[in-house]
Amino acid sequence: MTTHIRNFCIIAHIDHGKSTLADRLLQLTGTVSDRDMKEQMLDAMDLEREKGVTIKASAVRMVYAAQDGNEYHLNLIDTPGHVDFGYEVSRALAACEGALLVVDASQGIEAQTLANLYLALEADLEIIPVINKIDLISARVDEVAEDISILLGVDPDEIIRISAKQGINVETVLEAIVEKIPPPQGNPDGALKALVFDSHYDSYKGTVAYVRIIDGQLRHTDELMVMSNKTAIKPVEIGYFAPAMKPTDLLDNAEVGYVATGLKTVSECRVGDTITLLRNPADEPLAGYRQAKPMVYAGIYPVDGEDYIDLKESLAKLQMNDAALVYEPETSQALNFGFRCGFLGLFHMEIIQERLEREYDLDIVITAPSVEYRVVMQTGEEIYLDSPAELPDEGGIAEIAEPWMRLQIFTPTEFYGTVMDLTTKRRGEFIEQEYPSPNRVQLTYEIPLSELIVDFFDDLKSRTRGYASMDYSFAEYRAGDLVKMEILVTGESVDALATIVHREDAYHRGQSLVSRLKKIIPRQMFDVAIQAYSGGRVISRANVKALRKDVLAKCYGGDITRKKKLLEKQKKGKKRMKMVGNVEIPQEAFMAVLKLGDE
Repeated sequence: MTTHIRNFCIIAHIDHGKSTLADRLLQLTGTVSDRDMKEQMLDAMDLEREKGVTIKASAVRMVYAAQDGNEYHLNLIDTPGHVDFGYEVSRALAACEGALLVVDASQGIEAQTLANLYLALEADLEIIPVINKIDLISARVDEVAEDISILLGVDPDEIIRISAKQGINVETVLEAIVEKIPPPQGNPDGALKALVFDSHYDSYKGTVAYVRIIDGQLRHTDELMVMSNKTAIKPVEIGYFAPAMKPTDLLDNAEVGYVATGLKTVSECRVGDTITLLRNPADEPLAGYRQAKPMVYAGIYPVDGEDYIDLKESLAKLQMNDAALVYEPETSQALNFGFRCGFLGLFHMEIIQERLEREYDLDIVITAPSVEYRVVMQTGEEIYLDSPAELPDEGGIAEIAEPWMRLQIFTPTEFYGTVMDLTTKRRGEFIEQEYPSPNRVQLTYEIPLSELIVDFFDDLKSRTRGYASMDYSFAEYRAGDLVKMEILVTGESVDALATIVHREDAYHRGQSLVSRLKKIIPRQMFDVAIQAYSGGRVISRANVKALRKDVLAKCYGGDITRKKKLLEKQKKGKKRMKMVGNVEIPQEAFMAVLKLGDE
C-alpha cells in the first residue's frame, strides 16, 4: 500500500553528519543489528570514510513501527555529497517525495547545503530541517535555527535538534518523516516507468540499476527495455536493499529497489534513464535525463612504461562502475604512452587517481588538468580540444572560446573583501549578492573554469580560515583573448607542459613556470635552456647551469696557455654532449603548472 511508503533522502554539506544520521536510523528501525553495525554503514568505499563525503549513491529500505500503530516502509536514498556529482544528486531527489536538510550546529548553512536545497525545492520535495551536532561545545543551535527559519520560512522552534553521533532525539526524525513527507503518487495500473537513480557493476549480475518505480509494477519475469538507447534486458534478479541486496519477485508501484540487468557496462544503463516493459512500453521517458559530460581533462601515464596494459585494464574496470569517466589513448614525448581522461570535476579526478593507486596498486603521473576549449577556425569549422598541445597554428584560428561557470560563494561577511580580491584576480565577473542571514553573504560570479580547477578551492579556504564554501555549475562557452603557451627544454617543446592562457597572463605565468622549473629540473653535464614560448616569441628564459669538473686542478703554476687549452677541450666536450644529451624531466615538473598561484 503506497500510503505506508515514504521515500526520502538526506541533503547536507560535506561532513555535516549525513552518513552518521543514516547509521542511527538503520539502528533505530532494526534494519541492521548492533553486531553488524559499523560507522558510515552506507559508505562502502574507504575513500568515502576518509574524506567524510558520500561518493556513490546508495539506497536502503527500513521498516518502522510508528506511534500511530501502523508499520511504514521508509526508503532512504543516500545522495552523493559533492559539487562534482550535482546531476546524480538531482536524479536521486527525483526518486523522493521528501528530504531531510541536515545542518551542522557549529558550521551553520554552507554553499552546498543551499545548492542541494534549491535542487530539492525545484523537485517539489517536502523539506524537514534538522540541526545536527547539538552536543558540541562550539554548537550555535539557536543562531543556526534562526538562519534556517529565515531561509525556509519555518518557526525556529519547530526545527528538530539532534546529535546523530550520541543518538539524541533521533526518534523524532523518524516520526517527522512519517507525518510530514507525503506518500508517493503513481499509477499502479499504468505502463511501467522505473527511474534509474544510480548503478554499479557486479561481476556476476552485470550492471545493477538502482530504481524507483514511478508507475506500474515490475516482476522478475518481465522483459525490460532501457528507453534512451532501446537496449533490451532480461533481468537476472530484482530486489531491494536491506541494506544488503535481497531478491524478491515483485517491485510494486512507488517502491525503491534494484534490477540486476546482466549488461556488461554501466554506460548502457545510465543515471537518469527510464526502464520500461519491452512488450508494452511507456509512451515517453521520465523528464530530466542527460548524459554526464566531463568538464576537466588530464593525462594519466604509468611511471613505469611496462605498466601501460595494467593501467588500461584498471581504467576499463573503473569505467564499469563509473559511466562519467571517459578515456582514450594518447602519447607524449616526455611521458610516452598513457591516456587522456575526462572527469566531472577536480574531486572526481582525485577519486579516480586514488583508486588507481590503492585498488590497482599503480604508480601514475597525472598531468596538469585542463578544460575543453571550442576553437572556431577561419574556415568556419568548429573543433573541441581538451589538450592544449593539439591547438592548431594561430594563423588559422578565428576565435577560442572557453567554458565559464556560474560560481556561488557562501562566506561570513568579514571575508567579503578577500573573496572579492581572489575572484577578481582569477578573471571572475561579479553578478549579484544576497544575505541569507545577517552575518553571511552569498556572492555570485561568472568565472572561467580554467581558473577554478587549479587551486581555487584551497586558496578560498585559506583566505577565509575554512569558513567559506562554494558551488558551481556550467554557464556558457565564451570567446576570449587566449593563446597557447609552450615550454621548450633545450629547444624542444614538452607537450605535457603546454597550457592555454589569457594573453594578459602569458608573460607572468611563463616567467613563474620557468623559474619553478629551473629549481626542479636537475643539473646536467651541459647548460639546459628552459624557455616559455607564446604568440610566436620567447617570453621568458632561464638556464640550468652545467655541472662542472675542475679540469684545472692539476695545473699548479705553469703557463696560462696550458689552462686555456684544457678549458677549450672541456668546452668542446660539453658541446658534443649537448647534441646527444637527453634531459630527464622529473614528475614534479608536471605538477609545477598547478602551483603557479602560490608565488
